[in-house]
Amino acid sequence: MPRPTNTQFAVAVHVLTYLASYGEDRLVDAGEIARSANVNPVHVRRVLGPLRNAGIVASTPGAQGGWCLLADPAGTTLADVWRLVHGDEPVLGIHGPSPACPVGATIQRSLVEVDRAVVDAVTARLSTTTIADLVTRARLEHGDMVDEAAPG
Repeated sequence: MPRPTNTQFAVAVHVLTYLASYGEDRLVDAGEIARSANVNPVHVRRVLGPLRNAGIVASTPGAQGGWCLLADPAGTTLADVWRLVHGDEPVLGIHGPSPACPVGATIQRSLVEVDRAVVDAVTARLSTTTIADLVTRARLEHGDMVDEAAPG
């Protein structure tokens, strides 16, 4: 099975869950987040940009700086994160066919309709899970994950 090439949604959910597990008690630097998500710190900052612009997270620059969660984890659904990360981009990789082709002249409209239905189904499903739900699941499965994940 092919792997998804865009990991921004998964990384965003991971980071928000990680930050929510700490609450508002401390700032978490991009390096720590990157190690937790097993990605480059630049990728973390790129993923967190739209979340910061939406007021879900905040960052403080400097040696003692880092990231914190501003939004209520119980009120932040995975659909919210999906919309911020993906925007209005098609999820099916729709291409621009030749309008001179009899199939190409109509396939675009059909694929856009299918894509919209897929997005609606995805967001409907993602609306049923919050960041707080994921923190709860992680704690149930791994105990006090914050102490285990904290740098030592």
